[in-house]
This record gives sequence, structure tokens and C-alpha cells, in this order.
Amino acid sequence: MSRLDLAGRTAALDTAVQAAEGRIEPALLEEARAVVTRARERGGLSAEHTVVALAGATGSGKSSVLNAVAGVAIAQPGVRRPTTSHPMAAVWGDGADPLLDWLEVGRRHHVGAAAEPATPAEPNPPVEPVETPGDGTGVSTSSTSGGVSTGGGVSTAGGGGGPFRRRTPAGDTTGLVLLDLPDHDSVVTEHRMRAERLVQRADLLVWVVDPQKYADAALHEGFLRPLAGRAEVVVVALNQADRLTPDETSAMLSDLRRLVAEDGLDGARVLAVSAKTGQGMDDLRGLLANAAARREAATARLAADERVVARRIVDECGTPPPSRAGSQARGDLVAALEDAAGVPTVVEAVRGSARRDARAATGWPLTRWIGRLRKDPLRRLGLRTADREHRAPSGREDLVRTSLPTARPAVRSTAASAVRRYVEDVTRGVADPWVLAARSRGQAGIDTLPDALDQAVAATRVEAARRPVWWSLVNVVQWALVAVLAAGLLWLFVLFGFTYLQLPPLPTPVLTLPVWSGDGVVFPGAPEPGSGEGLGVDPFTIPWPTLMVLGSVVLGLLVALVCRVFGALGARRRARAARRRLRQSVGAVADRLVREPVGEELTRLASCRTAATLAAS
Repeated sequence: MSRLDLAGRTAALDTAVQAAEGRIEPALLEEARAVVTRARERGGLSAEHTVVALAGATGSGKSSVLNAVAGVAIAQPGVRRPTTSHPMAAVWGDGADPLLDWLEVGRRHHVGAAAEPATPAEPNPPVEPVETPGDGTGVSTSSTSGGVSTGGGVSTAGGGGGPFRRRTPAGDTTGLVLLDLPDHDSVVTEHRMRAERLVQRADLLVWVVDPQKYADAALHEGFLRPLAGRAEVVVVALNQADRLTPDETSAMLSDLRRLVAEDGLDGARVLAVSAKTGQGMDDLRGLLANAAARREAATARLAADERVVARRIVDECGTPPPSRAGSQARGDLVAALEDAAGVPTVVEAVRGSARRDARAATGWPLTRWIGRLRKDPLRRLGLRTADREHRAPSGREDLVRTSLPTARPAVRSTAASAVRRYVEDVTRGVADPWVLAARSRGQAGIDTLPDALDQAVAATRVEAARRPVWWSLVNVVQWALVAVLAAGLLWLFVLFGFTYLQLPPLPTPVLTLPVWSGDGVVFPGAPEPGSGEGLGVDPFTIPWPTLMVLGSVVLGLLVALVCRVFGALGARRRARAARRRLRQSVGAVADRLVREPVGEELTRLASCRTAATLAAS
């Protein structure tokens, strides 16, 4: 992975942490912040140096391994416990001081080319360590004839078969920083804290174990298991292999690999070494030289740390809710809030009011007054447009309220249940902290829902914008029929007056209608069958005044009945249109008070999951 990739991973993890603030365990967030801070701090320091930490328990031989790798007596293997109290660094190359300052390692030993023994055959190789004051706790080293002395007062004579006869790391070791850490099981708390801090900051970890305590629970549960997922930057060195037979060494390495794999470090390198005899030291030197040459351990360690903590954040986010859950849940929420707001009552009032208006416009004019005796359903609810305009000043329609009979506590209870079901539907599979946060955001608006729903219903125009044209046409026809009725009644009254006064009757036109006989339809003026007389038959005649009266009444009532049917159909269409507009208004309230706040939490969750998934990739 390149440094740019690490920067992107760090930014993604930082985004996930910010999105998860207050939603997941504070300890996990604190750990993630520490990883982000450590990555940025380490990224700002030398990329040419690889920090390798030798960690282990008391008596495991960390200091001896350090001396064997360096080829000089840098650390003092002690016989008194605890042995190592402060970390010590062996540095190959220059420019590591800022990095060591960040690591808070003051005891530093610079290993130069002249400090390397030439060959194992030379009994007294020349050693020229470099004096480094560090930060006030540094160690001053100098060469002596026949040995190396350190600021800690260690004097080691040359010759013999000790570790100083061994080669330093092969190849290009410039940039290697080898740390000897305090014992992780030290009885001194301060020593353990130093070791734990450097374990977190080192690029490559070499855990030095011995045959007696390689399976120690304190090591595996306290240090190796927390490093699960970082096998590429972990090495386990079984020291003191010279005390084992080859079969014992093989069996112990197999058991150690098993334990390391159970700790989540399957693939970590496990090798047997002996700082005393040099067994396996060439492999360890080669491994460290390769890490120093590649200069990728720092990036690999930081990336591994970020991947591990990012995966834990992804787990804390839970599984994503179903993709279609949101739209379906919103529909259920709006439907429930419609019932709470009394929308069915309003829709039924719109239908009744539309039927009433249709009858008033198209019914028989002489019976229309009967319909006006029933109060307008919309006016009873305060939803007539004209009434609404009179009840609130212009521009303050938000002050209008309905007269729906729904009790406010019942509305709140219904709304609360609807909101709870909505949150459950859209957060199915999500982790509990996110569900609680979404529920809290959704329920924050429950107290304002009853008033908001009533206001939304009151502000919605449920009436038609204009009256149907056919109502006016039918109304003209009805009044024309009433005029015909009035003319027919007046004509009959005149005829009755003439008859009552015994005046000569006025000529009155009549309408002659055909009738049915046994031989079929008989039309006016047709001869009677079989009579031979050719006489016309006028079986049924109606005076025109009577026809005008009866016809206008019958036609008026018939037109009213037909228009009532069409009026009912139109009322149904108006009710459907009103329901759509009311659903939009209630939906807007649901979006503003419930869906959008909950959606913000889900968006935050999605942002956290996406960023954490990217960082964990």
C-alpha cells in the first residue's frame, strides 16, 4: 500500500469516527481516534526508518537478542527482576532522532559501519559506537581496547563465542531502529505502561518468548490477541532454543504456531533462535534487514491497525436495512397519520358536501330547499374555503384550525405508535445504539404532530376549484321546466275560470297519442279493422296545458334523479382528489417531523458504514 492509500484510509476512518460520535461505544471511538492520531503523527515522521520492537516477558532474553542482532553489547542482560526498566534503541543510520523523540526513547545507540565485526574469525573486532545524548536520558558509549563499554557501565571483553562474534543484519540495514522494551509482565506498573505504549507505536513487533512461558496467558490474552489481524507485522521468536533438542524445538514451534493462530495471528512468522549460540539469528537478521530495506513496515502496521478498528466500527453499525424498507415504511406511516388526523372523516365530508352541492345545482328547483335544511359537512368541519378565508387574516392561514372531533391525546397516541413502527421498519438489522438515536429523533416531534396534522388538514384545499359546467346547463334546463310548469298552471287556471263562469270554452289544443288494440297499434285517424266504415279512432287525447304541467314535473324529477347519479360519481372523484391532496399535506408533515430527522440518522449511519468499510478494505 502506498502512503497516499494510507492517507485515504486514515481520512476514511476519521470520517467514520466523526459520523459515529455518540452512537457507538466511547472506548471504541477513543481507540479509533488514537489510531488516526498515531497514523498522522507517524506519517509526518521519517519514512526511511523502520521501528522494530523486541517485546517479551521477564527473563525471555530480549536484551540478549538485541545484542546478538546488533553485534555489540548495547543492552545489559540482568539477573535481577525486573531487568529492563527503560526502552533502549539501536539505530542504523542517521535522522532517527525526531522519530525516537516521538517514541519517547532516550537511550540510543547508533551502530555504524565501523561497529560491525568483520568476520567470526577475528577475536577482537573493532567497535566504534556513536555518542548520542538523546533527550537527557541518553547513553554515552565509547570503544575500549578489548571490549565495548556503555553508559550503563557494561564492559564486555572481546573474543570468545559470545554474540559479539555474530554478524549484524545482512544487506542494507540503514534506517533500522531496534528497540529493547521493558518487560510486559514487570511488577512495576510504569514499566508495563512504557512497554504497552511502544507496542502500539512500533512498526514491526518481535515477541521474544522462552520455552517456559511461551504459552503464558498474560502474553496471549493481554498482547497477542489484541493484535489480531496484524500478522504481517508480528514475529514470534522462541529464544533459548539451545536448551532444547531438535525434536523438542519442532514440537514447541508447532504448538506456538497453533497458539498464535488462535490469537488471530495466523500467518505470523514464528522462528526459533538462540542469542547464546547464534542459532536462528541469521534468519532473524535477514528478516529485519529485509523490513528495513523495503521500508513498508510502518505503513503496513498503521494500515493493519486501521483495518482492525474499522472492522469493529462496521460491526457496530449492524446490517444495512432493506433497500425498499424506507418507501414502504413511509407509506405505512403516512396512512397511520392520516387516520390520526381524521382524513377519512374529511374525505367523507368532501363526498357529502359535493353531493349536496350537486343536488343544490341540478335538483328540481321546487324541492331544493329541503337539501339546504341539512348542514354542509365541510362547513361543519370548518373546511369551506370561504369560511377559512374569513377566519384568518390574509397571509396567516397557519392560524386556521379544523373542527374535527378527534381528541388530542388519542391523536398523540396514534402518532406515537406510527412513529415507533416506522423507526422499527427502517432500522431493521441496525445496531441498537443507532436504533435508539433514530427513535429519539423520530419521537422528538411527536408532541407537535397533532397540531401540525390539524394545521395541514386545515390548510389543504379540499373543494373543487370551480363548479362543473354541466351543473349550470342542467340548472338552466330545470328552471326552464319550472317556467313551462308555471305557464301550464296559468293556462289551466284560465280555462278553469272560463268554465266556472260558464263562458264559452276557449279553444284548447290537444295532443293525440296512439294506443294499443288487439290488432296492434292504432294511430289517430286510422279506420277500425272490420268496420268498413272508415271511421277514425282517437282513443287518447291530452290538452296541452295539462301536458305542460305533468311533463315539466315528470321531466324535472327525472333530470334531478339522473343528475343525482352523476353528482354522486363526481362527488366520489372529488373525494379521491381531496384524499390525494390531504395525503400530500400529511406526508409533508411526516417528512418534516419524522422521516427527515430519522433519515439524517440513517444517512449518518450509512456514511459511517461506508467510510469504515473503505478503511477496513
